[in-house]
Amino acid sequence: MRVAAVFGLNQIVSHGFGLFLFAALVPLMRESIAITNWHIAAIGALTQLSYLAGALLLGVIGNKVCSTRLVLTTGSLTTVLLFSMSQLQSPLIITSVLVLLAASASISWGAIVEILGRHAKPERCATHLSFASSGTAWGYGLNGLLILLVVPTLGWQRSWQIAAVFGLIVVLFTWRLLTKLNRQPSTHTTSVQAMIPVSQLFSTIIRERTALFACVVSFLLGFSTMPFANWLSTYLSEMQLPATLGGYTWTIAGLTGMFAGVITGWIADRTSHATALMIIFSGFALSLIAFVYDPTQFAVLAGFGYGLMYFPVWGILAGWIRQSFSSTATMQICSICMVTFGLGGALGNLLAGFIRDATGSLALVYIIVTIAVLFMVLLTLLIMRASSSSDSKLSLTV
Repeated sequence: MRVAAVFGLNQIVSHGFGLFLFAALVPLMRESIAITNWHIAAIGALTQLSYLAGALLLGVIGNKVCSTRLVLTTGSLTTVLLFSMSQLQSPLIITSVLVLLAASASISWGAIVEILGRHAKPERCATHLSFASSGTAWGYGLNGLLILLVVPTLGWQRSWQIAAVFGLIVVLFTWRLLTKLNRQPSTHTTSVQAMIPVSQLFSTIIRERTALFACVVSFLLGFSTMPFANWLSTYLSEMQLPATLGGYTWTIAGLTGMFAGVITGWIADRTSHATALMIIFSGFALSLIAFVYDPTQFAVLAGFGYGLMYFPVWGILAGWIRQSFSSTATMQICSICMVTFGLGGALGNLLAGFIRDATGSLALVYIIVTIAVLFMVLLTLLIMRASSSSDSKLSLTV
């Protein structure tokens, strides 16, 4: 678990700070920097495209570059960029730095998947991956602490500098860990193809049931979770609910995500990955149904369901893919999953914006989000039945 913990720290730096710290600090940064609404909109679009580009690039070149170097390089780059954010005054340069941080985050996670897939014990692979992916939730919590404890007395610049110091410490821990890991043999001995040629990557995903399921689910994840998160505060304000309700909702989401990774990963390894996915998808679906019925009473419950599902799902999916593919191929497929996630998120946000402009309300958006999550539950149920049918046929053959 020590290996997963170190990579969880990397997730705090790359995703918690690199992707989400700006959103937490931007209201305060606007007091001293001329960041307009246009800049914020452009940053949102460009960072999403950059995350997609980084994932796609990793899917193409990931089999040719050492994952150890990728983790250390992206960690070092992220640390430098985090510190630079405390010194910048130009919105255009800030936008460029955030774009680089987004690409670095996607590459970092893909490389972590490959390393954990290669060194984690097969019976604990999902636990390690889910625990590492839940590091993003810890980043949410640390961002909140920076706003509450650091910004009021030291200013928003110090928050970026503290994040950079934290990143430097994590890079040193990671370097020491990877030095030891490189001296150890892989815990997986498999005859599957070590890598998928780029020319065959998409055909492999379409042909292999597990890979196709992961990519489709990732698309639905983006389509549902991105609008849910991006429009939640606006929807609560539309319902004339207090702003503190949104704060409580996100606090519960972060706290839930901190611990959901270990628990759901353990369930995936002890039972099956499909069972773990069914639990977290069903939990989010039920919380959304309640939220759509009465946003006032069940907003915090929706935050719980979001934290239960969103943070550990990436580790569970990666662990499931790893059962059928090598660590390098898993990294390549997970990279395409991140691309489909981004495409789903872009489509979901565009649809949400269109519905808001057309109807003046976001109620229909959250109904559609709920339907998308229910569809994820249905897909998981179908894949569980298909797997059971395959196992039954295999046992009869034997």
